[in-house]
Formats: sequence, structure tokens, C-alpha cells
Amino acid sequence: MTTPDRATGSSMSRAGLRFWSAMLAVAVFLIDVLTPLEGAVAVLYVVAILLAARTNRRNDIVVAASGCAVLTITAYLLSHDLQHIASPALRAVVSLAAITITTLLALQNHAATNRLAAQARLLNLSHDMIFVRDRAGMISFWNKAAEQTYGWPAGDALGRSADALLRTTYPDKREAIERVLLETGRWEGRVEQRTKDGATLMVDARWAVQHDDLGKPVGVLETHTDVTDRVAAHSALVQSEQRYRRMFDASRIGVVEEDWTEVRATLNALDTGGAGLRNHLARHPDIVRSARRLAKITDVNPAMQKMAGADGSSAFIANVDKLLGQNDRSFLGALLAFAEGEPFYEGETEIVRLDGRKVPVLFTITFPAEPDGDRNVLAFVIDITERRQAQDALLAAQADLAHAARVATLGEISASIAHEVNQPLAAIVTSGEAGLRWLRRDVPDLKEVATTMGHVVAQGRRASEIVARIRNFLKKAPPQKDQLQISEIIEEATSLVAREFAKDDVVLAIETEPGLPPIRGDRIQLQQVLVNLLINAGQAMSGQSGSRVVTLRTGTADGESIVITVQDNGPGISPDDLPRLFDPFFTTKRGGMGMGLAICRTTVEAHGGQLSAESIPGSGATFRLTLPFSQQQASP
Repeated sequence: MTTPDRATGSSMSRAGLRFWSAMLAVAVFLIDVLTPLEGAVAVLYVVAILLAARTNRRNDIVVAASGCAVLTITAYLLSHDLQHIASPALRAVVSLAAITITTLLALQNHAATNRLAAQARLLNLSHDMIFVRDRAGMISFWNKAAEQTYGWPAGDALGRSADALLRTTYPDKREAIERVLLETGRWEGRVEQRTKDGATLMVDARWAVQHDDLGKPVGVLETHTDVTDRVAAHSALVQSEQRYRRMFDASRIGVVEEDWTEVRATLNALDTGGAGLRNHLARHPDIVRSARRLAKITDVNPAMQKMAGADGSSAFIANVDKLLGQNDRSFLGALLAFAEGEPFYEGETEIVRLDGRKVPVLFTITFPAEPDGDRNVLAFVIDITERRQAQDALLAAQADLAHAARVATLGEISASIAHEVNQPLAAIVTSGEAGLRWLRRDVPDLKEVATTMGHVVAQGRRASEIVARIRNFLKKAPPQKDQLQISEIIEEATSLVAREFAKDDVVLAIETEPGLPPIRGDRIQLQQVLVNLLINAGQAMSGQSGSRVVTLRTGTADGESIVITVQDNGPGISPDDLPRLFDPFFTTKRGGMGMGLAICRTTVEAHGGQLSAESIPGSGATFRLTLPFSQQQASP
């Protein structure tokens, strides 16, 4: 099969063909008229018609045929008369018949050629590479897409072996493929071929056998589609999937793959009545519980299986509700992040193992932004049981250290404790002696004795309260979260340091804002913080001439927290020491352990507050303690 241009692509142009066709017709006419030859010379006109047919133009064939017929009749009339019908007339009729038959055949061939040319043009419009080869594999047609893709023009490809030209590599033996092609008439498969530049192509090949009128195979139509990029993309995707699966299976972090499609549909159909989603979900917790059941688990990795005490992933083909405890509060935050289009959400919760034991975990849940991302929600889970145990051990060690610090603090203020205890004891002795004197009178005054006994009881109770307060301060007990009035804590802390301040001539000025809301925390721990800050402030002014004043102020900040400041008028803190002031084992005092301020900051942060320090050298130091209000008090 060839295209029209190649059909006429001989060494002769159409104009040349027309010229030689005319010259040949004239030559035959002259021979027929001028020579005494008696044969059917006019039959040679068919050659002129065939030359005209080579132009592949129907008009040229018709014009040539008409001209040859006219010349045949003209020659006969010039050479013979019409009175005698003999052999010359018969020869003229034969010549005219030959011209007519040749013309009809040429026109029929022209029509067939045009049909083939139209088909060839359609094949040239295809984006697929198409060529035709014979049974021996020689190429007889090569379309434009084949030229552009493989790099060989049609002139170089025609007549060459397709397998040799393209260096084709087949998925099976070539003989087996050819056998299937002849048996079924078709073959499809993926082959590897090379371009003229040496590039390797992966193509999907589709072959079809062409048969002649007798059903004999005469050629093969091959249609090839370049799938190199598709194969490369698929290979990259497979490698990515394999890499993801290896990471998924080998990761020591628990990974849960979830489908949130139904969760999205529920949120989209939700009627909040104009209220914000957060407020609506807070008022309707049943929606959150329902969403937990709609978040389907599709896969879990081995680390997650081990974390949950399962033998395989089949135990998880359920919903997220199966993993989370009844008191979980993290799913609400994840649901809000999902609804608001956040890319991820992080939190801390507990998962419930299959045996019922709870495991504390940290998690990050990611929400892909792709259109089908709701089907590929990933949750990364880390078991923090060991970290929680280590944290508990650290807190226990910190409690022991804080207890030791309290003992050391009491050692420093032992004179103040002795003074406080001695005061009620001395009052008890004095009141007892006065009572005895009233009893020894000739007429005992029982009313005065009763009054004196009342004083003895009151002072005894006072001594007992002092001892109890000291025991509580020294007591090694777990922290208690009670609702406290800050004024009471300040009063107890200042009473503990009063004697120490009196001994060092330190004046304690207290400025308290009235009506402060309560706070929630551990009384003894907060007492320890204030005692440490007050003693540090007093000791910072030791050896200082002039007045020594420690000012303790309380107030509120932002309507959400209480602020306590302890300020002295000592030499202040060096700028180099200020950044390290709260570091463990850092101290500026001779013989100090460097743990007091570190414990104070940790204690305050455990209560949800902050402890900071500021100082201008020569102008004293100020410690700022912030504690949040009790939530019960703050809530309406």
C-alpha cells in the first residue's frame, strides 16, 4: 500500500506523462496512416492510455482514451473507404474495443487507487504508529506517526525488514507469536523497539492479517501505541507502592489507614442552625460518637497490631470507635480539624487493647488534600507507656528532691520555727502559773481560773497548729489539687520566714488586691515556692548597708490569672547569670545546691502557670509568678 504522492512519485512528472502519452498517440496515428502495415497498429493506443493513467487523474485517462479513439477512426477513414467492410474495419473495431477496455480498467484502477489513498491518508492522521508488512516481514506502508516516532522517513523504511529496522524484542518466541497470528488472524502484546536515535520504546502492538480473495495471507497490518511514559509512570507507581508498603510494614510507629468518606458526608449534611460547628458538636456529643463509628479502619501495620495486642490486621477491620476509650476527648479535635480543612491534627489519648488494657499514645492524623483523600486518612501512633513511666519516675524523684529542699529550707528558718513554737508555750506556762496563784488564794477566784484555763487551751491549740503546719510542709505526700485562696498561702508562707527576716533586719511589705478569685493546686508546693522566693530575696540583701525591703504584691492579669511578684532592693542579678537562673544545679550562693529555683519553676508549670525573673543590676531583682484561676470559679 502506497500513498498517492508515492504512486505518482516516478522519475516523470504528470506534465511529462501527458506529453509522452500524446506523442505516442500521434506516432501510432502516423504509423497507421503513412505505413502500409496491415496489422492492428491502432492497438498500441492502449500504451498511450496507460501512460496517461500514470498521472492518477481521471480526466487525463478520459481525454487520452477519447483522443486515441478519434485518431483510430480518423486513420481508418483516411486509409480506407466506407464502401467495403473488410479486415481493416475489423482491425479498427478491435482497436476501439481495446481502447475502451483499457480505459474502463484504468478508470477502475484509478477509483481503487483513490480509495486506497483515502485510507492511507486516514492512517496518516492516526496518532498510533501504523505500517504494513508482507509475510516475509518487509514493510510496504509506513504512516506519518511511524515516521515521527521511530525517526525513519517512509522512503528509508519501505522495503526493509520491520524486525531488523526496529530491533524488536518480543515477550515470547517470534515463531510462537506468528503461529498465533496465522491461527486467529490477530495478535496483541507489548514489545520493546528502538528508534533511529537508539532510544528504547515500549509499545502496545496489535497485528491483523490481510487475506487475498482466495483467503491466502498476503500481509500484516501492525498498529503500535507508544506506552513508554505510561509504563515508566506505572513502574514508578509500583515502586512507590512497594516502598510505601515496606515503610508501612517495617515502621516501629503504629500506622492506621482509615476511610472518612462517610464522616465527610455526615458533616456536609449537618444542619448547625447557624451556630459554629464547635459549639454545635459540644451541644450534641452523640454526633461525635456517631462519627467515631463512621471512621472505618482499612489497614494497620504490624507495629499497631502489636500495640493493640492483635495477631493480624483482620481484627481491625472495623471503626475507630473500637480503638478509643469511652472518655476519649481527642476525636472531637480531629473531627473539627477535618471539617475545617486542616492538613493534620496532633494529640494525646489512650487506645484500648483487645484485652481491655489502656495504652497511652501520642498520635498525628493526616488528612490528604486530594479528591479521594478521605479514603486515605493516615494516623501515626506512638506508644508512650515507657515515657509515661519515666515521667512518673522523674516526678517522684522531683518530689523527693523537693522534700529535701523543704527540709533544707526549714533548717535555714529553724530559729523562726523555734520562736513561733516558744511563744504559745511561754504563754501556756504564764497562764498556768497565774491560774495556780488564783487557786492558792484563801478564797480561790474560780472565774479567773476558768479564764486562765481558756488561755492555756487557746495557746495549746496555737502551738499544735504551728507544729501541724511545719509537719505538712515537711510531709512527703502526693500532690493535691485543691481550691485555694492565695491570701491564705501568702499568710502561711510569710509566717514561716518572719523570724528569718527579723534576724536579718529585712522588712516584708505585702500589697494584696482584695477579692482575688481562688486557684487550684497543692497548698504545700505553692507554699514552698513562695518561701523559696522570699528567702532568696532576703539572702540577696545580706551584707547590704541601708534598708532591706522585700515587697510581695498580688493582683490579676488579663482576667484569667493571678500574678504574684517578689521584689527586693538588693544588688540584682548579673545579666550573664539571668538566662541560666532556673537551670538545675546553677547557683550564685555559696554552699547552695542550685535546685531551689529549678524546682520552683517546675512546680509552677505543673500548676499551669509561669515563673520568670527580671533584674537591672544595682536595682534589685523581681520574680513574677503567674497562676491561672480555678476553672470552677472561671466557668459561668
